[in-house]
Amino acid sequence: MNDPIAPHILIVDDARDIREPLGQYLRKQGFRTTLAAHAAEARVLAAAGAIHLVILDIMMPGEDGLSLCRHFVAAGGPPVILLTAMAEDTDRIVGLELGADDYIVKPFNPRELLARIRAVLRRVPPVAPALPSGRRRFAGWVHDPARQVLQGAQAEVALTSGENKLLVLFLDRPHQVLSRARLLDLLMGREAKPYDRAIDNRITRLRRKIESDPATPTLLVTDWGGGYRLAADVTDADDAAGVAP
Repeated sequence: MNDPIAPHILIVDDARDIREPLGQYLRKQGFRTTLAAHAAEARVLAAAGAIHLVILDIMMPGEDGLSLCRHFVAAGGPPVILLTAMAEDTDRIVGLELGADDYIVKPFNPRELLARIRAVLRRVPPVAPALPSGRRRFAGWVHDPARQVLQGAQAEVALTSGENKLLVLFLDRPHQVLSRARLLDLLMGREAKPYDRAIDNRITRLRRKIESDPATPTLLVTDWGGGYRLAADVTDADDAAGVAP
C-alpha cells in the first residue's frame, strides 16, 4: 500500500496503454496516482482531493491539454508536466507560456519522466493545508470557510473557492503585510512568476464583497511597495462570546 502522505499525482491521458502502465510504474516508485481519461474527468478528480502534480497529455479529444493546463494555472492548481507527441516546438512553447512547469515528448523513458517529476516536486512547497472548519469574525462579518460564505448583519455573501482561500490567508495573518509573491506562493503552492498579476484581480473581487466602498478600501488595504494587509482584528466566531450576526 502506498504511503498516504506520499505525493499524489494525477495522470491525464486518453490513451489507456499510456496512463495505466504509467500509473503502475509511479506507484511502484512510492507515489499515489489517480488516472483520468479526459479533461472533464480530470477537473472533477482535481477538485475532489489534494493533487501535488499533474501529468497532462496535450492531444486529447474534446478539451485539449493546453486548455486544461490553463485552467489549473488560473485556479492556482498544482504544477503541470505536459506530455506531447508533437515534433514541433509550438505546443510545448505555448504550454510553458501558459504556466506548465515542464514537458516531455512521447515516446518517453519512464525513468526520465520520474526524474522530471522529482525535480518539479523539489522546487515547489508542499500543498497548502486544508482550510480550517471554524468560523471567524472580523469587521462585522463572520466567515464560514466550510460553506464558503460571509455572513453580514443583513445578508449572506457567497464566495468562490479562490476568494475563500484568499480570505483564509488574511484571516490567519491579520495586520500582516503579504506581498503578491507570498500570496501566490501560499495560494498556488509554487513560486510566483514575476509577471503574474492574477492576485490583483482576486483582491479586487474580494474587496467588492467585503468593503462598503471597494474603490476606497479600509479592510483589505494596499501597502504600497509591500503588498496587501487585512486591517481588522479577527476573533473566533464559535466561542462562547461569539455568535453569528
